[in-house]
Amino acid sequence: MAKIIYTRTDEAPLLATYSLKPIVEAFASTTGVDVETRDISLAARILAAFNDTLPKDQQVLDALAELGELAKTPDANIIKLPNISASVPQMKAAIKELQDAGYDLPDFPDEPQSDEEKDARERYDSVKGSAVNPVLREGNSDRRAPRAVKNFARKHPHTMGEWSPESKTNVATMEADDFRHNEQSVIIPADDELRIQLVKANGETTVLKESLPVLENEIVDATVLSAKALDTFLRAQVLRAKAENVLFSVHLKATMMKVSDPIIFGHAVRAYFSEVFEQYGDELLEAGLNGENGLAAILDGLSALDNGEEIKAAFEKGLEDGPKLAQVNSAKGITNLHVPSDIIVDASMPAMIRTSGKMWNKDDDTEDTLAVLPDSSYAGVYQVVIDDCRKNGAFDPTTMGSVPNVGLMAQKAEEYGSHDKTFKIADAGKVQVVNEAGEVLLEHEVEAGDIWRACQAKDIPVQDWVKLAVTRARASETPAVFWLDPVRAHDRNMKTQVEKYLKDHDTEGLDIRIMSPVDACQFSIDRIRNGEDTISVTGNVLRDYLTDLFPIMELGTSAKMLSVVPLIAGGGLFETGAGGSAPKHVQQLQEENHLRWDSLGEFLALAESLRKLAETDNNPRTPILGDALDAATETLLNEGKSPSRKVGEIDNRGSHFYLALYWAQELAKQTEDAELAEIFKPVAEELVAKEEQIAKELIDCQGSTADLGGYYWVDEEKTSHVMRPSETFNAIINGLNTKK
Repeated sequence: MAKIIYTRTDEAPLLATYSLKPIVEAFASTTGVDVETRDISLAARILAAFNDTLPKDQQVLDALAELGELAKTPDANIIKLPNISASVPQMKAAIKELQDAGYDLPDFPDEPQSDEEKDARERYDSVKGSAVNPVLREGNSDRRAPRAVKNFARKHPHTMGEWSPESKTNVATMEADDFRHNEQSVIIPADDELRIQLVKANGETTVLKESLPVLENEIVDATVLSAKALDTFLRAQVLRAKAENVLFSVHLKATMMKVSDPIIFGHAVRAYFSEVFEQYGDELLEAGLNGENGLAAILDGLSALDNGEEIKAAFEKGLEDGPKLAQVNSAKGITNLHVPSDIIVDASMPAMIRTSGKMWNKDDDTEDTLAVLPDSSYAGVYQVVIDDCRKNGAFDPTTMGSVPNVGLMAQKAEEYGSHDKTFKIADAGKVQVVNEAGEVLLEHEVEAGDIWRACQAKDIPVQDWVKLAVTRARASETPAVFWLDPVRAHDRNMKTQVEKYLKDHDTEGLDIRIMSPVDACQFSIDRIRNGEDTISVTGNVLRDYLTDLFPIMELGTSAKMLSVVPLIAGGGLFETGAGGSAPKHVQQLQEENHLRWDSLGEFLALAESLRKLAETDNNPRTPILGDALDAATETLLNEGKSPSRKVGEIDNRGSHFYLALYWAQELAKQTEDAELAEIFKPVAEELVAKEEQIAKELIDCQGSTADLGGYYWVDEEKTSHVMRPSETFNAIINGLNTKK
């Protein structure tokens, strides 16, 4: 039986799954398609990491490992919802919740000493950060705005803040001694095995990574960010924000770059509170309160110190005397520096740009901002957009073009700062990348505290990336631009490979260019202001950044993008959009029983998934089901049945009801399969006849608290009850399961 794997993830997407998946299962069952679930949530990943230590009744399937192997086969058909890329505070919260639920898990060890603690830390480190995507992404990314979504955005534009030519908002970034400027790169001439080592000043050698297999033509690069230069830079930005009377904000990705960026975040906290750390630094650092888990973790930890109240007062004075801080939640006093996972650069920067370059201050008002992005690799892209908006005003969603993306991400390509090849250097010396013959391929002078990282991009994914770019350029008759930075050694080598592999394809009549990220961004902006589309062809991190930046301006959210990953082995991975605002959605549901999460990404992904099935199972009904779903989605948008932000109005569950109604109507009226039409005709009629009753049931349940039985590890029965509150609707959907 043909099957689709629907992933169970976290937060708002997980809650939406409880409502949407029964509908999907019921509709798919009429075509002989089985929709199975695999749990790759943070909690499930934690439990799977300890399967060998837990009793049998508490062990869970290692679904991520299973799906990782499935993704390497031509039969893979996986719908992947957004998951938590966990920071340490999120890890600790999830562990605590599982412990409270009766699971015998060790605490997260901040400074592991014993063998048991080191083992626990290694297991937890394998789960935190962006642990899911590198495993499943056995293909490169094709992300674009579907025509129906783009047309809807033009007819019903989202709000855009008004930019002033006098805006003082800017990006601050390092001009030397960062990852971008220190990068070295090599193209591996033949299959080899590398070793990463630190040769200390006294001549002693410490192996940082013993074995790193590499393949012929693989691009391997390494770079280092100077801790001293970082501190100098950050302190200067604190003074600059104060002098310019703008908000101070730091924009990193402590989730995806799970090793490097929490360290950088800690430097930012210490720079802002430099006087506090000058006076109390020894005590704070000895207690592990170094800022890497954010200001909130420091404040929580002060209670364990004898002079905790005295130090707390010093932090409060630091907040009063320092530059104004951008706020995550001004009502609760949660600042930009409180939690490293609260401000994720790819979501926070576009949101700031969309709202006229401003962020929230402590008085719940907006102000111009100094956005601090320490590493300069991609900071210039945001400065280009800010400068353009300052000069030309906000973008107009009713006329602007689109910037779809073809992104290199297959087989862990360019996983910067997020894996076992990123290190905080313990001693001064030289970090070397050495091949099996003992030759030093890459080498950096380092000092204690520096952040050194290496990364890889295998040749087959690069070839596939170039092929996908040409394919998309041909299919859409749109210029395609490779965003490659001549300052970066990695990008110079990548340019060599791109130029080589472009010769393998028919590019006659196509407009394919290679430009620096800054120039490519300006080129794309000029075109979208003229209503023209431009394909951005980028590496992994820029893929992540741009597929939020442009969609948030074009569509109001990146969740409305179609994200297809044609897997190299021939299968398909269908991603459903970003989940950055998901925590706030869950909070509102718990307080008001209203879920404003928009499942549009799931609708789009499912339609593509159904069409993909037709390639492998020769089932003529699956593309009919997919096409009808697309038509239903367009009707849902045009009829204004997307979730509202306000309690007492349509929410995620109501949106799912109307999708089912419109989907059934489309299937009832199609003429390609008469039997399928007969199955859905009475379903559509019953949904229409009971629309008022169902809509009332879905509204009446709102306005009171909702008990999910957990946050990371929800209670099945309670959550299903919350997310399927209409008995009338449930009966119709449950009845459809019997009509095959």
